[in-house]
Formats: sequence, C-alpha cells, structure tokens
Amino acid sequence: MIEPRRSLPAYIVLAMLLGLLVGAAADAVREPLGLDLKSALIGLGPVGKVYIELIKMMAIPLVFMSIVDAVISTSISWRLAGRWASVIVCNTACALALGLGISNFFQPGRGFPVAAAGEGSASAAVVVKPPTVASILESIVPSSIVEPFADNNVLSIVLLSLLVGAAVRRHLALHGKGAHDAQHLTQGILSVWTIALMWLVQVVPLAVFCVTARTVAEHGLAPFVSLTQYVALGIAGMMLQIFLVYPFWIRGIAKIPLGRFWEAAKRPVACAFGTNSSLATVPLTLNALDSLGVSKSASRLGTCIGTNFNNDGILLYEAMAVLFVAQAYGIELSLGQQVLAAIMSLVAAVGVAGVPEAGVVSLSLVLTAVGLPLEVVPLLLTVDWIVARMRSVTNVLSDMTVSAAVDGLAKPQAQRAEGN
Repeated sequence: MIEPRRSLPAYIVLAMLLGLLVGAAADAVREPLGLDLKSALIGLGPVGKVYIELIKMMAIPLVFMSIVDAVISTSISWRLAGRWASVIVCNTACALALGLGISNFFQPGRGFPVAAAGEGSASAAVVVKPPTVASILESIVPSSIVEPFADNNVLSIVLLSLLVGAAVRRHLALHGKGAHDAQHLTQGILSVWTIALMWLVQVVPLAVFCVTARTVAEHGLAPFVSLTQYVALGIAGMMLQIFLVYPFWIRGIAKIPLGRFWEAAKRPVACAFGTNSSLATVPLTLNALDSLGVSKSASRLGTCIGTNFNNDGILLYEAMAVLFVAQAYGIELSLGQQVLAAIMSLVAAVGVAGVPEAGVVSLSLVLTAVGLPLEVVPLLLTVDWIVARMRSVTNVLSDMTVSAAVDGLAKPQAQRAEGN
C-alpha cells in the first residue's frame, strides 16, 4: 500500500492559485512588457489532455492486476459473502441513484464553456455519440488478449482478469505451497505498477496549473462558476448518502446507537479527510469497529476485503461527473446509457480503489468506455482536491457501515442457534 503524500492537496491548491494569477495577468503584461503571454498560455491546452491519457494508460493494467490479486487472495464463506454483497448492492444503488438524480435535476453542466477545457469546440464534440447497451455487450468478449488493453475496454479487462485469477487460484489449490510463487509475482507486479501510477499522481499540480492558466487566459473565470455548483452538488450528494442511507444499517440492522457510532468514527473520518485515502485509514477503522463490538470476521470482510468495493463516494461522484461532461457537450444520455455508465464506474472503481485521486483516474476510463470526450477532465482536476476528501470520508464510513450491517445480519441467526 502506498501512503499518499500529505502535501499533495496543498500543492494542488497552490498550482490552482498560481494558474489563476498567471492567467488573469496575461492581458495586463502584453503592452508594457511586449509579451504575448495569452497565446503562450493557450498553447498549454494539450498538457492536460496528455496527462489524462497517461493516467488512463497506467490505470488499465492496474485494474487487471488488482482484480486478479483479489480473486487469488480472497477467501470467505459463501453465506458471509452473500450478506456482504447484499449490503454493498443496496448502498451502491443508493449512491448511484443520488448521483444520477442530482445531476439530472440540477444539470450543473448546462452552459459550461466546453472549449475552455481542451481542444476543439463544443459543436465538434457533440458528434461523439455514446455507444448503445447492445454494442457494449457485443464488445465484452475480445477477439484477442491484447485488444482490451489496446482499446481500454474495461469490461473485457474485468472478464479476462476474473478468468486469469480463477485459473491461478485453481493452480494454487492443485499444486500446493510451491505454487505460491505465482501469487507473490502477481502482488509484486501490482505493487510496482501502483508505484509508477503514484509518480504520475504527484504531477497533478503541474496539470492543474497549465489547465487553470490556459482557461483563465482564454475565457476568464466563467468556467469556475459552473464548477462551484458542481462541487457543491457533489458534496451534498455524499452528505445525503452518509446521513440518510447509512443510518438505516447502523441503527436499524446493527442496532448501534448513532451517537455511539459517530463517536467511534471520529478518528477514522479525520484521518481520511487529512490523508485523502480510505486505505491509509484501515487500522483506525478496524479499531473503531472493535470499540463498537463488531465481530472480527465482519470487520475484516467489510474493511480489508471490502475496501475495494465499498466505494460509494467515488461512485456517486463519477455518476455526477459523467453527466456533467455529457451536459457540457450537449449530449443526451438515455437512462440505459446512464445505468451503463454507472456500471462502468463500479467496475473501474474496484481496480483503482487504493490509489489517491482514484476518482479522477477511474473517471477517465469510464468516459472512454461510454464514448464521451476527455477534454473537460483536466479542468475538473482544479477542484477535485475538495471533492476527493469528501469521497474518502464517504468511503471510510461505507466500510464501517457495511461491517456493522454484516455483523448485525449475522447476529439473529447466531442467537437462534444458541436458543436451540
């Protein structure tokens, strides 16, 4: 596990402020200094797009290796897994419904100056048509093993990784201890690839500066007005998930008083907000669940194994972000296409859950999968440091809620067994 740099959000804020200042000064220095700074800053446009392409290039193998490793190393009972999956499905459905519902109702992307975020005009981007559900289903099975990686086909990657993971797991069962070299190799490759991706994550401030300076120089502060609404709606959606959905499981199923739960959750939440990582918070999350009396099996399942799947914060954010991009380009997504984008968000989030700024990494994969332009994504980076912290808090609370709910669902059966 790679510990995120604590100073990264500060550098992102600094880069954004410098970009605002340099972009605003572009016209002011033209006459006295004779510098065409505005044209130079507009020329920075491709930097953001190139950065997102690099992230996407690294993220696809990470998704593959993460799922293979999860299939190899995870061992739980079917009954416990069924309860765990039921809780996750309910929470995921609520998060996606909130994200899609808020974006469809408020439509924060309408009127957003698309050309500010990248190359080309809005009219040129509108010709990009999202694929139908049928075409996506037809493309799941690739014609070659290389094709999913070359085409960034996330669903094909998932299918391939599940098959490879299951085959390696079977190989381990048949050949015993000596075959564990395969598992160690998988984990080693995953660790190396995560380190490489983390190096790219550290370059986020440079991308933020270039995109912000270019945007302000060419279009002023108009794009950031829409982004303010986008941020506010994203945070509001996550707050609704936390205070409307989670209490049902905490109070209704786990029978834990809400005051006691929030008292135990204070330290994990503070750590998640400070480090912007739900993985870095795992030890504190486990301690909090122990203090609440949640069984070890439930807490380890919901927090250690489940942390790759309990991504309500990322899923809600991506549901909103996908519609924001579509609205900005004037592209109408049908309900089926929106649900497809939500499913793609779920799949992508599983693979990059342990990476800081995971939302932006997986968002580029989702937009590519549903056929939407990537040009707006670099501009979203300028405000993602705000939304990202709320995503991490939501994900940590999701881990705690799922663990408590699984334990609560198991207790009635255990109590009945004792009565017999």
